[in-house]
Amino acid sequence: MSSPASSRALHWIVVLASAGCLAGLLAMRVLLTPDPDGIGPHEQLGLLPCSAPRWFGIPCPGCGVTTSVTWFVQGAPLRSLAVQPLGFALALAGSLALPLALLATVRGVDLGERLARVPWRPLALPALAFIALCWLYKIVAMA
Repeated sequence: MSSPASSRALHWIVVLASAGCLAGLLAMRVLLTPDPDGIGPHEQLGLLPCSAPRWFGIPCPGCGVTTSVTWFVQGAPLRSLAVQPLGFALALAGSLALPLALLATVRGVDLGERLARVPWRPLALPALAFIALCWLYKIVAMA
């Protein structure tokens, strides 16, 4: 169990990380243009194109996530969901993180203490299953 001081420090780390998520989403809104093909906006940041489709004939688990998030921040959440559900989920979580963290702060909820009590291990399998289903969806969508 963590001490009250370390718990409070973690609380503010969570708040700052939440602010970082929102700042990243806002930067994506300004810097990136969604790709109609469902992959590629990361290349606008100078990153290389994904090699998985060329090497393996299927997209990687992250293919379409940047495009999906870019559609989300451009105000097209349904298009975001259609391109890559994982990107939609990440963008939604990122956009809700700061308001929820600030609400917790105002209410006096210690997010560090709350995070210390979350049973992370049982959440791993459902999270991996969700990622796998999103990947399968992208494989079918790109076929």
